[in-house]
Amino acid sequence: MRRLIAPLAALLLLAAGCAPARTGTLGPAPGGSSPTAGASTGAAPGTPSPIASPSRHTPSAPTTVDTPGPAGTVTVQLWFTRDGKLVPTRRTLPATVATSRLALTELAAGPSLAEAATGMTTLVLPGGQVTRIAGGVAMLAPPAGFDSGGLTNVRLREAQVVWTLTQFPTVRRVAFADAAPTGRDDYADLLPPIVVAAPAVGDRITSPVTVTGSAEVFEATVSVRVLDATGREIGTGFTLAACGSGCRGDYRVTVGYRRATAGPGTIEVYEVSARNGSRVNVVAIPVVMAAAG
Repeated sequence: MRRLIAPLAALLLLAAGCAPARTGTLGPAPGGSSPTAGASTGAAPGTPSPIASPSRHTPSAPTTVDTPGPAGTVTVQLWFTRDGKLVPTRRTLPATVATSRLALTELAAGPSLAEAATGMTTLVLPGGQVTRIAGGVAMLAPPAGFDSGGLTNVRLREAQVVWTLTQFPTVRRVAFADAAPTGRDDYADLLPPIVVAAPAVGDRITSPVTVTGSAEVFEATVSVRVLDATGREIGTGFTLAACGSGCRGDYRVTVGYRRATAGPGTIEVYEVSARNGSRVNVVAIPVVMAAAG
């Protein structure tokens, strides 16, 4: 019996080493990390959340929303446009190995009715294909008409594709036809002062709700209000982004709210004006809220 133990152990080790690597979720975009800046705890309505020390990490983009969905599905982040700037949302769809094709198809399909109601739109045309990915560069064969609509629209269209495809760990830059590859930093000026990565439009939330994204705002202070269907404020909080005026940093804040019944509501993320204290650079995310005491 003892003579069989050593050969059997060796055989098991060899089999483990030859087993194929398991595939998992798509993972964060290159250069990103989990938002850790200024996380705060839930608070009663009207009570600001305490602020933790901000991280020194200052990425140029919010963390990719790659949330595990039901079995057999994959959640991808899509970048649409609003008022000439980039804005993220997400889709949970049947899993496929052709994730780049899936993302491009969804970009061309455009926003949902709820997303369109917030001003989101798409400039991406159907028919674009990633022909290959090598050395972190995705080679894109653009569809007919990709260069139409003027330089501003073309650049926004490119930015949508670049920011969407670079969420995948194998892609850091995108080459459009024979042009030089470009990455997220080449379109960083197309981000609004506040980007909300989560929750997304139409998400079902519970209290406390965690809000994440990136911001470039005065003194790095990001504020949040939770509103019910009538616009009544039922929860507030604030935090510090990892970087403030003159640079962009990730933020994460958790805010509690109180409401007797479930129903529609809004998460408002904004900056307080240094000049007059008003709410500026407001991003409103319509959501469906669970009741919370």
